[in-house]
Order: sequence, then structure tokens, then C-alpha cells
Amino acid sequence: MTKAVFLDRDGVINHDPGDYTKTLEEFTILPDVLEAFQMIKENNYRIILVTNQGGVAKGLYPLENVYKIHNYLRAEALKVGVEIDEIYFAPYHDDYGRSLSRKPGSLMVERGLAKFQLNPAECVLVGDKARDVECAEKVGVPGIQIDVNGSLLEAMKKYFNK
Repeated sequence: MTKAVFLDRDGVINHDPGDYTKTLEEFTILPDVLEAFQMIKENNYRIILVTNQGGVAKGLYPLENVYKIHNYLRAEALKVGVEIDEIYFAPYHDDYGRSLSRKPGSLMVERGLAKFQLNPAECVLVGDKARDVECAEKVGVPGIQIDVNGSLLEAMKKYFNK
């Protein structure tokens, strides 16, 4: 596979309450996400998450909570036969130090492109903020911006023309 769908997390995969998703108990997968994951895999694309988790730098939640949420998401995806290929996250916040990983920096996307030897023009990133699209487009990956807590499935249907 030389193609991937890069996905933002909060507001695309899970309900974004307007502030940080701090615990597994607060993490709610949006209704059509697992079906969208299946569609992505059926079209022979990898699934790579790229998510800012600035609440770690702010001290709002520990790094352990990020790993718990991601392990849960991987397990839920596996229940519908989907493996998430990689999850990159930036536990930084500009108020506490700069990082090229944090979107709109492109390092997380670059890491996925390099690890899986992906062709940027055959990939896409779906996010709910301009900075998501910006980070991808910096390295030649087209971006799709959906509404916060919008439908990933509808975005994927349009992308795959189904």
C-alpha cells in the first residue's frame, strides 16, 4: 500500500467537547467512524492518526491517558476488522515550548510518509481545523476539512466517489 488517509483525532474520530478529551471516559467515538475506517481499508489505504495533544504539556492530563485512549481506539477498530496502521501525537503546546510535530507543523505527516514509503499525492488528510489541512499540504498531501464532530464517513464517500 502506497496510500494513506491521515486523520486528526478530536472532532474527526471522537466527539470534541470543545476543550480537551482528558480521559478514556470522555472519549466517545463518533457514530460513523468505524464504518469509515472499513471503507478506507476496503480502498487499500492505510490509516494514520496525527493528533495534537497539547493538554499533556499544559498538565491537564497525563501521557498515560493518551495511550489508554489510543489503545481503546485500536481495540474498537479491530472489532470491525480494521487495523490502525500508526498513531502519531504531539504532546506539546506553543505556550510551553515549540515543536515541529505540533500541527500546523508537518513532522507527524512526514513521519508517516517516510515510515510507509507513501506517495503524498495518493494520500489525503481529514481534519476539522485549518491547521490540520495546512500541515498536510506543506508536504504535498491534499487536505479535507470537515465540521467539528462532522461525518468522516461522508467525507470518505465523497473522496472515494461512492
